[in-house]
Amino acid sequence: MEIALYEPDIPQNAGTIMRLGACMSVPVHIIEPAGFPVSDRSFRRAGLDYLDAVKINRHVSFAAFEAWRKSNGRRLVLLTTKAKVAYPAFAFHGADILMVGRESAGVPDHVHAAADVSLRIPMREDLRSLNIAVALSMVLGEALRQTGKLNDV
Repeated sequence: MEIALYEPDIPQNAGTIMRLGACMSVPVHIIEPAGFPVSDRSFRRAGLDYLDAVKINRHVSFAAFEAWRKSNGRRLVLLTTKAKVAYPAFAFHGADILMVGRESAGVPDHVHAAADVSLRIPMREDLRSLNIAVALSMVLGEALRQTGKLNDV
């Protein structure tokens, strides 16, 4: 199981997600360009001293990430409010990559089209969305539970 951040805008959210990755032994991919300088200093406030415990993979573009993903035979699972399938109804695989989009805009159509599956979190219809770090942690927890990886952390 791995995490991918598509062009993140908010360093605090990215830092929180990297901390999640460290605590759950899940590598994090950052697909650039980001809305902030991608450096340890940008993440230190939210990631604290956990950044040394997470494997971070940087990709200069979505095309570079896609080339890496396809050469490694990995399934891309996009978390989006536009999806029809709710994440509890989905069967995760241990080699899945869970992707979240930009906090301000999600992901563009070509990224939606590239995803093997798109999932949503069931929630109240009158509210827009959850914070991406919260959403990712919910789905990652279920994915790790289903794949038996929670005991391996």
